[in-house]
Amino acid sequence: MSDGPDDGRRRRERESLADALALSRSSLGVTTPNPPVGAVVLDPAGAVAGRGATEAPGGRHAEVVALDAAGDRARGGTLLVTLEPCDHQGRTGPCSARALAAGVARVVYAVRDPNPLAAGGAETLRRAGVDVARADDDEVAAAEQGPLRAWLHRQRSGRPYVTWKYAATLDGRVAAADGSSRWITGPESRHHVHGRRQEIDVVVVGSGTRAADDPSLTARSDDGAPTDRQPLRAVMGLTPVPPDAAVRGSDGRFRHLATRDPAEALAMLGDVQHVLVEGGPRLAGAFLAAGLVDEVEAYLAPIVLGDGRSAVQGAGVGTLTDAHGFEVRENATLGRDVYLRMTRRTA
Repeated sequence: MSDGPDDGRRRRERESLADALALSRSSLGVTTPNPPVGAVVLDPAGAVAGRGATEAPGGRHAEVVALDAAGDRARGGTLLVTLEPCDHQGRTGPCSARALAAGVARVVYAVRDPNPLAAGGAETLRRAGVDVARADDDEVAAAEQGPLRAWLHRQRSGRPYVTWKYAATLDGRVAAADGSSRWITGPESRHHVHGRRQEIDVVVVGSGTRAADDPSLTARSDDGAPTDRQPLRAVMGLTPVPPDAAVRGSDGRFRHLATRDPAEALAMLGDVQHVLVEGGPRLAGAFLAAGLVDEVEAYLAPIVLGDGRSAVQGAGVGTLTDAHGFEVRENATLGRDVYLRMTRRTA
């Protein structure tokens, strides 16, 4: 038995929302302070007419990119977008007004805009006679846990989303007893790390890691060349950073966060969305003890050292009931290694 008209439309809309969510990932590391959004336009027959993702600040929002691509085919069609269309004049005009001008008949969005300055697009569209619907709960959850999660966290909490990333052995060692640590994980994991660096705003290490390893903290391709998208590089701690330190680079994208207080360090970074803590055990422990780790990305190699430096120190845990709890959101095999992405458990 074939789908009815409503079932067929809903199936196409679900597929298009999933496509919009995938598109939004291409905006990570590009749109800050704006949200990374994806959008798809279906023509009146249900065929894809336009697709788009939010451009860099001052550029077009995802809805406008998709509507521009669709042209006249958008009239009478459906706009599907991962975030409620904005309703305010900023660097660009309201997306709600652009959707009305394009003549779309229906708008489906996943996440309500929590920013009071930009929210209200859904109601504006409804008042103008557009059929507006919010996505199903599972689609909303996928959008909130996807590329929008750091931006949403910033809107709701007033601070950046913090990911602690580390690579370790099965017994949690990031270096052997003699201090050797290159390479615990394999090339596939390192490739993945460089891909993730391109999607976040800031990479932070502590003064100790800076002195011991002299890291560049750049995002690089497999041949070692820097990629087009680069995060801001930051060193946290009171020790001065030498003028010839690799982390300084020559592009002006370096910050010295002269503090030992994680909350103060985050405030020094300004209006960023996503911070990746890549420093050593003491820096990780400081962020954990301060309750400022929202997500953990662990790269685990299938080896055991038995002795050596642990992945974290001083996390503020005195007994098992005080342990920091996380929920696994994603897992994958990267060559011989295992990758885990976990978010903080709230209950």
